[in-house]
Amino acid sequence: MSTPLTLYLAAPRGFCAGVDRAIKIVEMALEKWGAPVYVRHEIVHNRYVVDGLRAKGAVFVEELDECPPDRPVIFSAHGVPKAVPREAEARKMLYVDATCPLVSKVHIEAERHHANGLQMVMIGHAGHPETVGTMGQLPEGEVLLVETPADVAGLEVRDPEKLAYITQTTLSIDDTAEVVAALKARFPAIVGPHKEDICYATTNRQEAVKAIAPLIDALLVIGAPNSSNSLRLVEVGRARGCAYAQLVQRASEIDWRALEGVRAVGITAGASAPEELVTEVIDAFRARHDVTVELVETAQERVEFKVPRVLREPA
Repeated sequence: MSTPLTLYLAAPRGFCAGVDRAIKIVEMALEKWGAPVYVRHEIVHNRYVVDGLRAKGAVFVEELDECPPDRPVIFSAHGVPKAVPREAEARKMLYVDATCPLVSKVHIEAERHHANGLQMVMIGHAGHPETVGTMGQLPEGEVLLVETPADVAGLEVRDPEKLAYITQTTLSIDDTAEVVAALKARFPAIVGPHKEDICYATTNRQEAVKAIAPLIDALLVIGAPNSSNSLRLVEVGRARGCAYAQLVQRASEIDWRALEGVRAVGITAGASAPEELVTEVIDAFRARHDVTVELVETAQERVEFKVPRVLREPA
């Protein structure tokens, strides 16, 4: 007889409006211009999504010089440095920018502060495409990157009275608060964003994990290992007392031996993980246990972003 198990399903979870829009942009581009359509970098950080779009005719590349000049190219939801669209224009390429509007908001903030003579400090992860794209909005040296409070202590700035900070949109709320506190302690004049840079979807998914953490023995986060917001969900679960919090891309990656004897499991998904993968994981549990699913909803999301006009116009 199968053992009873309660699955606490976090809500919100999975796709955010920016990811939804980015995927739609690739699908609409394929409909409008036919295959192949080139995409610079993974459109979103999820192998299942990328493989699905590849099967429809999307070609994923890392750099623009891998794209032929006579086919459309799409820039990923994470955003790109300014040099990338400049190069596309120089090559007379047709390009569509799928940068999430909430990432674009951070780009605009950085440009505004730069125009006012402020040097930027960016809180983010070195090498992450969003960080690279945001830092690439301004001339070299105008954006200084920090990840931890310790990094703040070692910052060398041009003028401590003329600083502003921005953040990657997919960070841990709690960790970022510590870095902001360190920045304000060292540079009291530093200017912050008018509105929090960490996006609504990242915030909501982290709050939902905090809500289920006291109810569960283990947490599974469905997402990709290169997805910042998914990795943060694992960290939030561990910080809130989950003895076992693990990232899995598919049900096939679940470590069943690690879950032996567990009676309550939390399930959530990063902002680039589709709901089909959540269903797949729940079905895998149902095949082994007598499962009860409890939904724990901490917010409702009704955000939608329009696709670029070029895709809405007739071919």
